[in-house]
Amino acid sequence: MAAADWFVYFCSTDYESHSAGLPSPTKRLERPSKLTVKDMDPIAPKDIRYIKLGEGGHWADSCIERGEVPFDYHLIPHDVCVRRDWRAVGAYLHETYGLDGRELTNAVREIRDFYTLGADCLWITFARGYLWWTFAQPEIEWVGANQEERPPRLRKAVGQWEKLNIKGEPLQIDKLSTRLTQVANYRMTICQVKAPEYAVRRINGEEEPIVARGRLARSVLISIAADMIAGLHWADFETFVDLIFARSGWQRISRVGGSMKDLDMLLQQPATGERAFVQVKSSARQAVLDDYVERFRSSGAFDRMFFVCHSPQGVLKANDSKRVHIWSGDVLAAAAVKVGLFDWLIDQSA
Repeated sequence: MAAADWFVYFCSTDYESHSAGLPSPTKRLERPSKLTVKDMDPIAPKDIRYIKLGEGGHWADSCIERGEVPFDYHLIPHDVCVRRDWRAVGAYLHETYGLDGRELTNAVREIRDFYTLGADCLWITFARGYLWWTFAQPEIEWVGANQEERPPRLRKAVGQWEKLNIKGEPLQIDKLSTRLTQVANYRMTICQVKAPEYAVRRINGEEEPIVARGRLARSVLISIAADMIAGLHWADFETFVDLIFARSGWQRISRVGGSMKDLDMLLQQPATGERAFVQVKSSARQAVLDDYVERFRSSGAFDRMFFVCHSPQGVLKANDSKRVHIWSGDVLAAAAVKVGLFDWLIDQSA
């Protein structure tokens, strides 16, 4: 279909919002501005759109603070858009902005979306290192075409723009999948989101199904590793601990089981220059740990202490949790899995 024919078809088609596979909302979201995200029920938008808050995001700060969803095309008359005369909108776009073909079609679609999508449409954008989201009131406010610091038209947010999910957790861009964040590369203003279900799950604070499966598999792996560690011979256990630190980037500058009275391994981290001593025990109770912690503090020669115990007698705790690390049971097993020693444990347990 030629570009001109496509535009005619587009403008003559009755416009209705499409859900893009999203669940339908049970009711329109009406949220007073004083309500926090933690007070909200999970969202279930009918539609979802990405919107750029001005060219280069130059309205981002002001519109986020004011709770506004802005839109430009200031040369297009507001009354023509309100009448939903999309042919006339297309003509204005062609005459005033020189748009044609696919670019013209997209511009009409953007204006159409802004003026017709309901309060059940989820709007997202990216600013200040976060994903921001909101719903918008259906009424469009015409601010005026000659406002330098203000968008010519806008919709009021239902409440405000949020950068937290409904559990109060920040939606940092660097912790989101590129499947979603790539939409920020869109060169115009409004577009559909290619990963709508993912976006809704992240806003609702729901874990991705594949991640949940991965965590379950990892917990089973750690449980099995803990059982295999418990069955290691003492000599193999010392070798195992040495391997964990070596694969973690620590360099040993004393022999395993050396002659020094108060430690089994002296380590150094080349990247940071940190020094640590590691005490490896087949079995220990709290009094033994307390004794070594006191030696660590009084020496002043080390930045960290690792107390690695094969079979602790009771729960071992240290007050200086930032510098004293206690490894036993699942904590030790998790470290082994993280550095790739699961196969080594299988070989030693065979």
